[in-house]
Amino acid sequence: MTRTQKDIVREGYDRLSYAYRADDTPDDHEDYSRWIDDLIRHLPRGANVLDIGCGCGVPATRLLARRVNVTGVDFSTTQIRRATQLVPSARFICGDVMDQDFPSGSFDAVVSFYAIIHMPLEDHEPLLSRITAWLRPSGYLLATVGHRAWTGTDDAYLGVPGGKMCWSHADEVTYLKWIAEVGLHVHWTRFIPEGNSGHTLVFAQKEPIDSKGEQSPPAYPEGRADAPSGSAEA
Repeated sequence: MTRTQKDIVREGYDRLSYAYRADDTPDDHEDYSRWIDDLIRHLPRGANVLDIGCGCGVPATRLLARRVNVTGVDFSTTQIRRATQLVPSARFICGDVMDQDFPSGSFDAVVSFYAIIHMPLEDHEPLLSRITAWLRPSGYLLATVGHRAWTGTDDAYLGVPGGKMCWSHADEVTYLKWIAEVGLHVHWTRFIPEGNSGHTLVFAQKEPIDSKGEQSPPAYPEGRADAPSGSAEA
């Protein structure tokens, strides 16, 4: 039986979960804490947040769960098993996000870090449409997407034998077009370097728009919005 891209990504993260993220990953790993801070300051007390592709829950879901109510979705059974242990205060769903049917207006914000880029490209725009429906009025999206269009595989991602991984994503201009077409207003984008490549972090909002969201986040020393990038892998 031919394995689909989703099969490869699911099985890949089941195999390389611990190589990708250790149980003792600190809160200050990479830039997650700054990204979460940028989001939290816009959310009401007791906010409900959806984390798409939450992985094992550290550090992003854990950071969120300390301040808001979080639902994490991931289709890797190993990742979700670890997440329930590492972030017991959050709610987790093991399944494909494209199979979820949350009621409209369920969440004050949706986050997705380095997950959409693993999904089949044909799912990206439909997912953005679903996210818009799941958001409450004035709800926010904070997500990493492709900076330049790229599709590729790695038969031993992170050096793990048998840990095959797939990526497929459009470029930043295409994502901004899709995001606008589904009814979200982009407040800002930021290039997030990674080796000789990188991704785009995008912060968008559903109407009605809060003018405070237009404020750019603090400048990050590791990159700038116009920094060059090649293929993006995460």
